[in-house]
Amino acid sequence: MRSGIDILVGTPGRIKDHLQNGKLDLTKVKHVVLDEVDQMLDMGFAEQVEDILRVAYKKDSEDNPQTLLFSATCPHWVYDVAKKYMKSKYEQIDLIGKRTQKAATTVEHLAIECHWSQRAAVIGDVIQVYSGSHGRTIIFCETKKEANELALNASIKQDCQSLHGDIPQKQREITLKGFRNGSFKVLVATNVAARGLDIPEVDLVVQSSPPK
Repeated sequence: MRSGIDILVGTPGRIKDHLQNGKLDLTKVKHVVLDEVDQMLDMGFAEQVEDILRVAYKKDSEDNPQTLLFSATCPHWVYDVAKKYMKSKYEQIDLIGKRTQKAATTVEHLAIECHWSQRAAVIGDVIQVYSGSHGRTIIFCETKKEANELALNASIKQDCQSLHGDIPQKQREITLKGFRNGSFKVLVATNVAARGLDIPEVDLVVQSSPPK
């Protein structure tokens, strides 16, 4: 950064730190990309994002940076907030259109009704049937506690590890590497892993409860 860079990729908090410490100059920024914009503007980051962009944007100026916003879901409020950063003639590109539930045609979807107390046993059976002893499975849970409990449950016969926000980054990387190279077969995760995981060899994905 001291000698000059073309592209900076960072989380809002870290970028803001560098701005406040005078280590970063964003006055000449030409392009701004916000990834997962609905999360960025929803999870308390909106203020940080505004603080960062305030330096580069001038009200109604034609010289403001080109702004690109990416998201899997775009509620109406996202567009309202986004207009602050966009030129009046912004373009909206929708890769899904009216098919909001679009999914890969190669994926089969199943819903299984069961009492919460039997969930671990049912998930264990589902893994045996659809993933077997050699396949790879990701189970998504609502909470870190649920992820930990499920990963230790005897109903899941395969080697199993958990992944969530309380696990240090270094350990997360080790866990993901182990899952990728097949050291263990079942990964139990909270939604910290849902965005940005690319492991093509997964045979089965289980959501332990419908996402809220």
